Amino acid sequence: MNDAERLQEELAKKYRQPKGVEQFGIEAVPPELKTAHWWDLFNIIINFLIQPGMMVIAGLAVASGLSFWGAVGVSVSGVLIAYIAYVAMATVGVDYGIPGQVATRMAFGIKGSKWLPSLLRVLASIYWFAFQTLAGAAGITAILNTVFDINVSLIGVSIVFAIFQALIAILGYDSLKVLSKIAFPAKILLTAMVLYLLVTHTDPNFNWNNVLSYSGTIGWQWPTAALWINSVMAAWICMITDASDFCRYSASRVDMWIATVAAACTGSFISAFVGAYGAAATMGQHTNVFELMPSITQNSVVLFFIMIVIVLDNWCVNVMNVYSGGLSFSNIFTQLGRFWSTILIATGGVLLSAVPSVVNQFTDYMNVMGNLFAPIAGILLVDYLFIKKTYIDVVALFKPDGAYRYTNGFNLVAVGLTILGFIFYMLVPEAWIKNLVTMVVVGVVYYFAMKAIASSNDTYAEAAKPGKQYDEVPEEATTKPTV
Repeated sequence: MNDAERLQEELAKKYRQPKGVEQFGIEAVPPELKTAHWWDLFNIIINFLIQPGMMVIAGLAVASGLSFWGAVGVSVSGVLIAYIAYVAMATVGVDYGIPGQVATRMAFGIKGSKWLPSLLRVLASIYWFAFQTLAGAAGITAILNTVFDINVSLIGVSIVFAIFQALIAILGYDSLKVLSKIAFPAKILLTAMVLYLLVTHTDPNFNWNNVLSYSGTIGWQWPTAALWINSVMAAWICMITDASDFCRYSASRVDMWIATVAAACTGSFISAFVGAYGAAATMGQHTNVFELMPSITQNSVVLFFIMIVIVLDNWCVNVMNVYSGGLSFSNIFTQLGRFWSTILIATGGVLLSAVPSVVNQFTDYMNVMGNLFAPIAGILLVDYLFIKKTYIDVVALFKPDGAYRYTNGFNLVAVGLTILGFIFYMLVPEAWIKNLVTMVVVGVVYYFAMKAIASSNDTYAEAAKPGKQYDEVPEEATTKPTV
């Protein structure tokens, strides 16, 4: 038995987790298990971007009055802006093998990270899981009603679908890699089929040239465009720490950079293009392209394959939602372990999937998420990149009396600026892209506030220094973390 196998066996006993599932929760992944290359990561991340939820967002942007290209542009722009922050936080996973929520301890303190970023990420994970499930279930319901000529309950389909999706996340990272590799080529082929059906539909409104030249009901108006860029950004900013979760098994930074940038550009464009195409072809009347399919074709075989697209799309993205939510929950309740934490998050997601208003109130939910996560993201990025200069003391992340103890486990500067950032966000005009402005302003204020306090407070001065580095992953960060 090698060291990695011994370590996993110890974790299975510690948390009473079944063998055969991923054992690592808050613990650092040892170097010998970091074997994921760029193609593995690319498959995982692009599957997170090519999915019904992203297509519905583009459709909603068209329904709000934007042109076809305007809807595509705001969807892609929102993702790419958020992914600048995403790539920065991904280096935490690559370099240290820790989940993103454990890394937040460096900025918010060991206790502060539990009750601010981790708790909020748990709530966001459950919401996003339900949003994706309901968006996909709406398409499945429409297809089942057409093929079998029966009235299928949206809520019933949503709950069954949610349970089905949660199973892979409970198993862990290796299952996620396998699912992603199978799903990606299948999704590309089947998404191409959906686009072909749209383009070749006999209705002249679906004509390629007509759709691409669709000007919307209000055309290009910056306030509306900014609202949607902000909403899309909020959806991804709340997942900023997920970057570390998905990349902590990565073999190198280069693998991570290639995979993340390529997936963000490709995946966001494909989803936005297909989602906006269906909405523009129907003059904004249909925001969910999959709900539109039964009116385009009644061929049962074709509709079956379209349903497979929906299942694969949702399955991939929601596995990752539940997976990251489980890691966040295990950072709050460290005695549970990843397996049991993931089960609890999946249960919450399944229950919320029975509430259809989750889809209808997307921008409202995302504004609330942005209020909270924009200042958190600004603080994390500045703390990691400019204060600690990317050097984290991994052992101190797990020591109540270590460098990141701050004030009784809370970095009062980070907590205070999160609250002030929440208020500031509400005062920023929509046309300024609230998430981006809040991130930058809060980040800058945090930098100078930490420097000022560190100059007169030894505890904060210790936390503000680049962290001690280790040649090997210390035992305190693998089998013995207790906080």
